Amino acid sequence: MSKLPHVGTTIFTIMSKLANDVGAINLSQGFPNFPVDEKLVEILRQKSHENVHQYMPMSGFPELLTKIGSLIESSYNRTIEPDKELLITAGATQGIFTTILALVDQGDEVVILDPSYDCYEPAITLAGGKANRISLNKEFLPDWDLINATVNNNTRMLIINSPHNPSGRVWKMEDMEQLEKLMQKHPKLILLSDEVYEYITFEQKHISINSIASIRDRSIIISSFGKTFHITGWKMGYLVAPENVMIEIKKVHQFNVFSVNSVAQAVLSTYLDSVDVSTLGAFYQEKRDLFHKLMKPSRFKLLPCEGTYFQTVDYSDISDLGDVDFCKKLANDYGVAAIPISVFNASGKDQKIIRFCFAKDDETLIKATELLCKI
Repeated sequence: MSKLPHVGTTIFTIMSKLANDVGAINLSQGFPNFPVDEKLVEILRQKSHENVHQYMPMSGFPELLTKIGSLIESSYNRTIEPDKELLITAGATQGIFTTILALVDQGDEVVILDPSYDCYEPAITLAGGKANRISLNKEFLPDWDLINATVNNNTRMLIINSPHNPSGRVWKMEDMEQLEKLMQKHPKLILLSDEVYEYITFEQKHISINSIASIRDRSIIISSFGKTFHITGWKMGYLVAPENVMIEIKKVHQFNVFSVNSVAQAVLSTYLDSVDVSTLGAFYQEKRDLFHKLMKPSRFKLLPCEGTYFQTVDYSDISDLGDVDFCKKLANDYGVAAIPISVFNASGKDQKIIRFCFAKDDETLIKATELLCKI
């Protein structure tokens, strides 16, 4: 008997395989295709010759924890105790999974805002909880009337994601004010804030839960070195949580992975001394703006993109096909792979919107958009 009877192969795997099979340009899966920072490679080369190949402490390399604490303070003006409120994880997904497993009990309800990252619900199911998935509004921003009507005194956890995958939208201050009111109304509610794209924002700047003093002591905040430094294959993330909550998370973490890749931790600890994360938004904004410029002659309607490295587009003027079939046709007939948005919705709601990843070198973006503009 399956514990996850409704879970099959993810759309990311399906579309990447299709792209490989038909030779399509892969703008589907969210990973960059350009080289990582040469400074990072050089530090990796140096550290590989040092004594950093055995287990790190369960919470993480103490030096790295301290530097993350400094990063959080400089980014969000929040002072934390790194040894008590930080945990290095094997990627953000492991951090999310471990948090849910530690904090969600049998029968607990967890509210998810769709479209949503596909790892949330399986973790809730395996923890014995119940995922209650409700929709964001048509602009992919919070529908506070619906959220307030759904969250009740028995709701254990609310999961939020900003900057948002797949839409690229970023929550505004008025959204954070509504969130504060919701948390005040439900004093037992725990917040899981997925902020893996926190440093990849453009005109609309990211507001982290780290900066909201009234609710951060009831919040778990998920971050990703993989996204921040475009090293997705390293599977390196971290989470911030109040000490009383972190104790419970660490109980699961020690039996889940115990400790995370020692070489990667040592490398990142040194790299943080020489990198400025505040420049990352400008780097990806150039990519977004180039993609926008190249797509201007196309028949696709580009939707707002305020963060992440994803661009959603409306193709309703091009085809009546559902988004899954349209993405397959796009790869097979036109040579570009994308991701359908309906798969991020529990209801399968199809708005004829698909997602492209623009974290690619300029040559790839030029080739892909030339094909897309011919449709």
